[in-house]
Amino acid sequence: MEVQLADSKKTKLELSDTIFACEFNEALIHQVVTAFMAGGRAGTQSQKTRAEVRGGGIKPWNQKGSGRARAGTIRSPIWRKGGVVFAAKPRSYEQKVNKKMYRGAIRSIFSELIRADRLAIVESFTVATPKTKDFLNQIAKLKLGSKNVLIISEAVEENLYLASRNLAAIDVRDVVAVDPVSLVGAEKVLITVAALKQFEELLK
Repeated sequence: MEVQLADSKKTKLELSDTIFACEFNEALIHQVVTAFMAGGRAGTQSQKTRAEVRGGGIKPWNQKGSGRARAGTIRSPIWRKGGVVFAAKPRSYEQKVNKKMYRGAIRSIFSELIRADRLAIVESFTVATPKTKDFLNQIAKLKLGSKNVLIISEAVEENLYLASRNLAAIDVRDVVAVDPVSLVGAEKVLITVAALKQFEELLK
């Protein structure tokens, strides 16, 4: 398939149909995105059960004769400062996703980005100075807007990083740092030809 470059009306780029013209597999993308987000959870929450709470070794009062309900320990879950019935413990939320599934999801996402006209391809994207104003001027020339834009380059240069780091709605990454959540969440994706070729090699 041929794709028009955003910074040149005359130049077209030839892309592999097996990678950038796949069917949209919503179930696979959902599974991979969910697994990626689950892997980012800390899973460090920890609570104490009635066996772990300090104290409560002695029976508070006699079983009979006091007129109060019987009680065996002051660390019962129904008591203040007692243990937790179903106490949360540290755990891993990691979900297994094999390489074939992950690559298939990325191929499907890229194919849908191209079909929905949300992917803009440029020969290169650099800024001469580390100034946000100059960076936004370049974005404006490409008509990408300034809301949820993901810029993917083969290598993030210092000027590009410094010029874009104060913009919350614009994310700049290299190929290695790109993940399915960032691709799905972006309204527009700007990618250089070199970065796209790297993805083409990785997704074979």
